[in-house]
Amino acid sequence: MTLRIVLYCLLGGLSVCIAAMGAGHFVWWWLSGIVLAAGLVPVARFGPQDALGQFGAILSILVIVGSVCTISEAVIFVPSQKGVAARDLVGGVVMNLITAVVLTLLAKLLKLTEPATSMPAHRSPAIATVMVGLSGIAYVVYYLISGSITYQFFTRQYYPDAPRMVAELGWWFWAIELARGILMTLAVVPIIYTLRMRRWHAALAVGAMLWISGGASPLLIPNELMTPVQRCIHIVEILTQNAPLGITAVLLLRPRSTKVLGLLQPAASR
Repeated sequence: MTLRIVLYCLLGGLSVCIAAMGAGHFVWWWLSGIVLAAGLVPVARFGPQDALGQFGAILSILVIVGSVCTISEAVIFVPSQKGVAARDLVGGVVMNLITAVVLTLLAKLLKLTEPATSMPAHRSPAIATVMVGLSGIAYVVYYLISGSITYQFFTRQYYPDAPRMVAELGWWFWAIELARGILMTLAVVPIIYTLRMRRWHAALAVGAMLWISGGASPLLIPNELMTPVQRCIHIVEILTQNAPLGITAVLLLRPRSTKVLGLLQPAASR
């Protein structure tokens, strides 16, 4: 199984290297893809059983977290990105589509998906709706605390106009961040409801997915907008925002009494 997982990450990572044909930095693109595939291993092993369900779960997090939410944040703080946001979004969605197809096919070809004997319990639609909203509010709190500390001590020199931009948006800024938190939560609901892992294991896995897809993976690649130090700072910053969101969302949306079979421990013995 270990060798198959390594192949899944190495071959899956190549799916994002198409962009390197025009942008260069092939090794960094491949490393980014490897990290992204590694973050999605729990979905390949313990997520949806059918290929279509697995494809949808992977595509959802890649498009919403990796493209929509990331680009919307860049548009706010990097004005030069407003003119190319639509182009970047379309390009990102196409790349995510290819990646989702490749990872889904690899999971089936390498026979990574564990047999299902039970599924995680779901909350009622009404309660789940409330929990999604609470997750969005929690994200705003995480964003405020982490963003304030990061800006105060590390990134002020890179974004000197950030306070003015936020002030101009007023309450709309926090509405946007709340919407981002809710969207990211909705993006992982298919994973939360199908991931056949213990509740806390699932929480850590989903937190890692939100961090990797929304920051760690894309920020590994050199770009003209950020210095290497700046990218490293943002990787850590997004860890403190997205990972707690993923953990919170799972703990809120999965009942404490959830019991599932086919867990990591017995699977690892094969």
